[in-house]
Amino acid sequence: MDCIAIKKDGQIIDLQTAQALDIKLEDNEQIKADSSAEALEVLRHSTAHLMAQAIKELHPEAKFFVGPVVKEGFYYDFKLEHQLNDEDLPAIEKKMKELAGKKLPIERFEVSRKEIIKKFASDELKQAVLEKICDDVLTIYKQGDFEDLCRGPHVPNTRMIRNFKLIRVAGAYLGGDEANEMITRIYGISFFDKAELKDYVTMLEEAKKRDHRRLGTDLKLFTFSDDIGAGLPLWLPAGARLRGKLEQLLYKAHRVRGYQPVCAPEILKAEAWVKSGHYANYKENMYFTTVESQEYGLKPMNCVGHIAIFKDDLVSYRDLPLKFFEYGIVHRHELSGALHGLFRVREFTQDDAHIFCTQTQVKTEIIEVLEFVESLMGHFNFEYELEVSTKPKKAIGDDEFWETTTKGIMDALDENGYTYGIDEGGGAFYGPKIDIKILDAIGRKWQCGTIQIDMNLPERFDLHYTTKDDTRERPVMIHRAILGSFERFIGILTEHYAGEFPLSIAPTGVILIPIADSHVEYAKQLQKELQEIEIDSDVFDKNDSLNKRIRTAEKQRVPMIVVIGDDEVANSTIALRDRRARERSEMTKEAFIQMLNNKKSEDRI
Repeated sequence: MDCIAIKKDGQIIDLQTAQALDIKLEDNEQIKADSSAEALEVLRHSTAHLMAQAIKELHPEAKFFVGPVVKEGFYYDFKLEHQLNDEDLPAIEKKMKELAGKKLPIERFEVSRKEIIKKFASDELKQAVLEKICDDVLTIYKQGDFEDLCRGPHVPNTRMIRNFKLIRVAGAYLGGDEANEMITRIYGISFFDKAELKDYVTMLEEAKKRDHRRLGTDLKLFTFSDDIGAGLPLWLPAGARLRGKLEQLLYKAHRVRGYQPVCAPEILKAEAWVKSGHYANYKENMYFTTVESQEYGLKPMNCVGHIAIFKDDLVSYRDLPLKFFEYGIVHRHELSGALHGLFRVREFTQDDAHIFCTQTQVKTEIIEVLEFVESLMGHFNFEYELEVSTKPKKAIGDDEFWETTTKGIMDALDENGYTYGIDEGGGAFYGPKIDIKILDAIGRKWQCGTIQIDMNLPERFDLHYTTKDDTRERPVMIHRAILGSFERFIGILTEHYAGEFPLSIAPTGVILIPIADSHVEYAKQLQKELQEIEIDSDVFDKNDSLNKRIRTAEKQRVPMIVVIGDDEVANSTIALRDRRARERSEMTKEAFIQMLNNKKSEDRI
C-alpha cells in the first residue's frame, strides 16, 4: 500500500516536506493510503485543493480563502462574482475527475513572506489569510496551473484522489466574523476506498430523509421565525408534548437517583461571571445587558446558580453527595452561519445537574452517572462511546490540579472496565471532562452529554462543608448533563427514529379513526380515557374517505392507529394497527387501555 506521509513527533509530515527537510521515511511511522484518521486527513486536504483547482478552471475570477479538513470531510471558502448552488456541484466534480486523471504531481515550494505578500497583492482573501500568519517563510503547494498558500500535508499527486463527493454549497462569513462579507463555502468528502465512499453517500441519502428540520415541519414539532430571531426555536403543540414527555421521563429518573430539583435565574450580575472565570474565558459566547447601571449576563451555563443554592445553607459531610438538577434555560452567542435547526441554537435547555461531594466520593459518583447514561441510552437504543477531554489552551487552575483530576477520571474508568478515547485539549476551561458520544441508527456519531470534574469553582466561590471533625473542607463539584440539551437531543432522536418515536415520548400516541359520524362519540370518549393515563391522541373525523384518513394518520408516524366502526361501538372494542410492531389486532377497550398502561410502566430509565 502506498506511503503518503509520515508521522514524526506526533505531527503529520507529507513526503514533499520530508524530502525538503531530508527526513528519512524508514526512521519514522509511515502513513499508508488507508482508512486511518491520519491518512484521510492528508487525502481530504488534497481533495480540497483539487476542488479549488476545478473551481478556478471553471471560474477564473475565483479567489480563495482557506480550505481545511473538518470532522466530516473538508470545505473551501472562496469568492466569485456570482453565487453558486448545489446544482453547480456535478460540473465541479466532473472537472475534478478530469484533473485527477492527469496524475499531476503536487509540489511544495518555500517562499518568503515578502514575496507572498507581493504575489497576492491584489487578492484580498489571501491578504486576510496572511494577517493570521506570522512566519517569515511560508509554503505554497502547486498542482498543474493551480497553486495556493498552504502548510500541507498533501498526497504526492492527484492520481490518489479518486473517490470523492461534493456535499453542499453554503454561505460563510469571511473568517467566521459576522462583521465581514459573506463568501461561498463548498463541503465535500473523500476516501481511498471506493466502497467507503459508496457507504457514506448511502448514509447521506438516508440522513436527508431523516433530517430533523424537514420532519420537524412535517410533524409540526417546532419552527423558527425571523421576526423572533435566528436560533430561537418555537415549540409547537406536538413538539412541546414530545419534549414534556421526555422531561417527565427524565425527572422521575433523577428523583429515584437522589437528585433534588432546583431553579436558578436566567440572568445574573456580571460580578458572578467574573468570579466564576466565565467573563475572562467565555465572554464572547455570552449576552450582556445593563440594569440600573449594573451589568448583568444571561447565563450560558447553570453552575453559578447552583453554587449560590449550595451556599444558602450550612452543609455537613452527612449531606454529601448533594445532587441538584435543573432544566436550565441558557443562552450562548452563536454565529448565524453556524446555526443549524435544533442542533445549534442560541437558546436551549440543558438537563443540567451538579453533584457536590467529597474527594473520596468522586469515583463512585462518576460511575453512578455512567450507569445513568447507560440506562438512558439503552432506553432509546443508542450505542455510545466515552472520551476523556484534557486541559485546553485557555484554562484556569494549575497543572497539578489538571494532572490529578484527569488521572482520577481515568482511574475511575479503568477500575470499572470502561473503554474510552482521549481528546487532547478538549476539556472545559475549568476542568477535564468525560464526553458521551452516541451512535444513531445510521451510524453517525453525536456529542451529547458530559461529566466534568471541577475543584476550581468551589475554591473561587469559597464553598465548604463541615467535616466529621467539625472542620471546614472544600467539596468537589461535578458538572453533569446526559442529554446535553433537550433541543439537540430531540433533533438527534428525530433523526435516529426517523420521526417514529417510541410510545414513551411520542407527541401523539394514538390516532382514532371513526368510520362514520355515528362512531365519533365513542372515539372521543376513548380519547378522554386515554388522556387520563397520559396518552395523547387525535380523532380523525374529517369528511374524507376512510383510506385517505388512514394514509394521513400513517404520515403522522404515530405508534398506533385505531379504527372504530359499528362492531367496535356495539362491543366496546377497538381495531388496532400497531405501527411499531407492524401488527393488526382486535381487543376490548379495557384491554387496550391496560396494554398502554403496562407499556408506560415499563418505560422507566
